[in-house]
Order: sequence, then C-alpha cells, then structure tokens
Amino acid sequence: MKRQLRHATLSVLKAAGTFRRIKESVWRRDRLLILCYHGIAIDDEDEWQPNLYMSPGLLDRRFAVLREGRYNVLPLGEALERLFHKDLPPCSIAITFDDGGYDFYRQAWPVLKKYELPATVYLTTYYSDAQRPTPLICSYMLWKARQRGPFDLKGFGIPQPASLSTPQQREAVWNQISQQTSRQDLNGEQKDQIAAALAQSLGIDYTHLRKSRILSLMNCDEVRQLSAEGVDFQLHTHRHRTPLNEDLFRREIRDNRASLAKAVDGERKHFCYPSGAYRPEFLDWLTKENVVSATTCDTGLASSHGDPLLLPRLIDTSEKTDLQFEGWLTGISHFLTVRKRGQLAYVPD
Repeated sequence: MKRQLRHATLSVLKAAGTFRRIKESVWRRDRLLILCYHGIAIDDEDEWQPNLYMSPGLLDRRFAVLREGRYNVLPLGEALERLFHKDLPPCSIAITFDDGGYDFYRQAWPVLKKYELPATVYLTTYYSDAQRPTPLICSYMLWKARQRGPFDLKGFGIPQPASLSTPQQREAVWNQISQQTSRQDLNGEQKDQIAAALAQSLGIDYTHLRKSRILSLMNCDEVRQLSAEGVDFQLHTHRHRTPLNEDLFRREIRDNRASLAKAVDGERKHFCYPSGAYRPEFLDWLTKENVVSATTCDTGLASSHGDPLLLPRLIDTSEKTDLQFEGWLTGISHFLTVRKRGQLAYVPD
C-alpha cells in the first residue's frame, strides 16, 4: 500500500512540474547524489537477490536517464571536492560500485563506457587476491536448488532432511552454515571447501559455477586494466569487515591499501563502510589513516553541511521503479522519504 501511495504521489508531482522545479533549484545545485550499485547480474543473480543485483539492461536504462536528463556525472573525488567548496554544477551525480565483483568488469564497465560515465569501485581485496567465490555463493546455491530436494545436509549441522522451497527455509539453512563457519573461524580456502561440499550435496557443478565467476571479485590484472582505462578504485577494507578494535580496524585499511597498490598507482583516500556498518569511533580511526571521505548506506543527498566521513548514498536496485529513480535524481524524493541512519556493529566476513 505504501509503495502504491508513493508511486501515485511521485506521478502527481511529476505531472505538476515539481520534479523539474526541484531539479533546477539552488537547493539541488548545492547537493550531490551518490549512486550506489552492488552487482550487475552475469546470469540470474538479480532474481536471487533483487535488492543487491540488477540486470545489465536495467543498468543501461538508468544511465540513459542520466544522459537524457543532462545530469552532471562527476568522478567521486572531484564531486566531493566541489561539494565542500560549494562549487558543484547543476544536478551533480557520482557513481559508486561496492565490493568489486567480476560482474563489474564483465557487465557494468561496458555500459559505463557506452555512456562515457566515470565510476568509483570500492574494492574489498581478500577474495580478489584469493580468487575464490565469496561466502555468499552458498546462499546462491541454496536458491538454485530451491525446486529440488529435500536434501541430506547432516554434514552442515542440519539433522533433518532440508527443504529449500521457501525463502525462510533457505535462510535457516544459510544461517546454520554461516554460524558453523564462524564458530570454526575458517579461512577463505576452508570456506571454499565448505561451499564445494554443499554444491556436491545439492547436485550442483561447483567447478562450472566457479568458472562462471559469479560472486567472485576482479583479479589483480582486471583491476590494473580498468584502472588504466579510467576506473577509480578505492578502499572497502581487506576482509569486508569493520572490527570494533582500533588496531584491527586500521589494519583492515592498511591491508586494503597494500593489496590495491599491487594493481593501481596513487593515493587511496576514499572509503566505503562494508554493509553500511559504522560507529562514531570509526571516524577518528579513519582520519588517523588519512581517509578523507567515507560513504554509508544511509539514503539521501550529500551536502556541504554534512560530515565527509558519513556521506549518504542512494542504493539503486532492481526493486526501484524508473519513477523512484528519477525522483531521487531530481531531489524530490528527499522530501518524501523517512531516512534512517544505520549505526551498526562489527560485521564478520
């Protein structure tokens, strides 16, 4: 009901010319909309997690709107510098991608090149270095097997034959597997062995799945290539986690920088909180590591009055309509949305 009401409200406001008036306002000129994307589907990931993935076709449509609407898409570093110097051009946008999945290399970068748009990739580097699928591959395989089963998963701490037909059943199994790996404090290779064993239990060809590089990150050569072609790579921690201990937290930044330095030149001074997890003490720790900006998953437009280490973004997903997307580009949705700030705790890898 709320979704229908929001859509109806946006439709009325657009027809009344309010979209255009806000877009052309001084208020909008003084603000930067930072777009956030996670994954662009190689196969069917947007069906599995539409809140994280979208199809290449939908991404193309989004970027066509940017061109048709004559939005000023700036590189992140330039956009932030101009934001805090109060020197933004009208309707400024910056585009960011979290994690650095191989799908960015294969699916997103060709669309960005087509529209000649700059982008920043916040790259988490542990699984980039290791070249194994991230642990989310287990959740994806459970979804792939949803129309089959029940399965014998006793080896994963699940005593009864498991059905995977509903999201609740799959989530319960995934939580059990995640808790098991966390208790055992497994490294990346051991987690990959768990994923391979799960694939065998589900009747999935894990070798083929790994070759597809679904839920894998770009390797060093791919990062180096895209950096040379103009992609901006920035910090996202090494192990995709934000420890509550200062030394461990700062180690994540240093390890992330060291790994990125193998592929890209220059200073890495922009950061993205993994999973949107941040706490007040993180700001001081980031400053000590010479980080000058940090993006969250809080929804909104950035202004010069905000903290550069707590920048809001719009997380664009398959679940957003074209009208909702345009509402945020113009800025009108800022006035229609209750924004929540997410001060979260440590998020394990």
